[in-house]
Amino acid sequence: MNALNEALRVPKYQQILEQMKGDILTGRYKVGEKLPSEAALVKKFATSRITVGRALRELRQLGLIERRAGSGSYVKTQSDDGGLVFGLLIPNLADTEIFGPICQGMSEAPQARKNALLWGNITPDWETKDEQAWELCKQYIAKRVAGVFFAPLELTAASVQTNHQILSALERARIPIVLIDRCVFPYPKRSAHDLVSIDHRRAGFMITEHLIALGCRRIGFLAYSRSASTVEARIAGYRDALFVSGLPVKPDLIQHLDGDSPGDLKPYLEKQEPDALVCGNDRTAAQVMQSLIRLSYQIPDDIRIVGIDDVGYASLLPTPLTTVHQPCREIGGAAVAVMLERLNTPGMPIRDILLDCRLVVRESCGAKKAGDSPQKQGDTKVADGKDP
Repeated sequence: MNALNEALRVPKYQQILEQMKGDILTGRYKVGEKLPSEAALVKKFATSRITVGRALRELRQLGLIERRAGSGSYVKTQSDDGGLVFGLLIPNLADTEIFGPICQGMSEAPQARKNALLWGNITPDWETKDEQAWELCKQYIAKRVAGVFFAPLELTAASVQTNHQILSALERARIPIVLIDRCVFPYPKRSAHDLVSIDHRRAGFMITEHLIALGCRRIGFLAYSRSASTVEARIAGYRDALFVSGLPVKPDLIQHLDGDSPGDLKPYLEKQEPDALVCGNDRTAAQVMQSLIRLSYQIPDDIRIVGIDDVGYASLLPTPLTTVHQPCREIGGAAVAVMLERLNTPGMPIRDILLDCRLVVRESCGAKKAGDSPQKQGDTKVADGKDP
């Protein structure tokens, strides 16, 4: 199994099921061909006979294989309503925790049962990530997949060029694309493809409004250079919240960092003297929090800090992080539904499917320590850091 499957942390039998389903639907295993024996599959996937047996039972239930007593398992003739094969192109999967649950949500979606997801292997090697993403795109085109779920590349020097290269190649091959989490164009521009995400501008507004309600008046925004377009949308929401509250919108309080050491952050803190920091995502918040601690700042007494995404480690940071929760598995399920609708009705208008997000209050914003209660507006929800 490749590193991507391990990163997803999906059950082993499901990894085997998806790989074999993809092999069958792409024709690697031909109709009537005998599959490798259970013993061979146990060795290939480095797992138990029970796990392999469960995957084979699932394949039989899906009507993809048949068991012949005393002989083994064989690929069945596919009916006209046979499954489709989709490519999963998520170059930054290993760099953020949101994409693992999104991918698992795809594989668990009811509509995905008779279809297959091809999980390509892209390693965390930043120097070759652009090349890996492009090679995987070409593989999907060669396999003539029915569609591609694409989360555009970020943070690399050539990410903009690579994203447009991938999009153009898929468009020329007439392969439908559903964008996950982000667009290839900077906010507020958009591509000609469906997008499934949260409303990142609203998330930026929500988390900034929360700090304002707690009495913060000099709020900074921190992100890393070459971040995804989602960060620019979150900055737009941050500006909106300041404007609506009557606070000055000061460009100098918005900082794009090139590094993650305390030395990169210190000049900004000394010059701008923020009383709170909104970070472009939880990964940025975690790194900024470590720098603040090394610079002898007390969180939240000296400075409050918040993030966006609610990744798994957000509640485990030295000061548990207040953030905005993304419904990752639901995003994955919605993406599958959108792809199938696009295939069934190619001429429908291009859509942004934006799922709800909610505020998760922990200690880093100072609300719990001070006993304060953030304002609630619209359908914003306040949580204690645990999933409902």
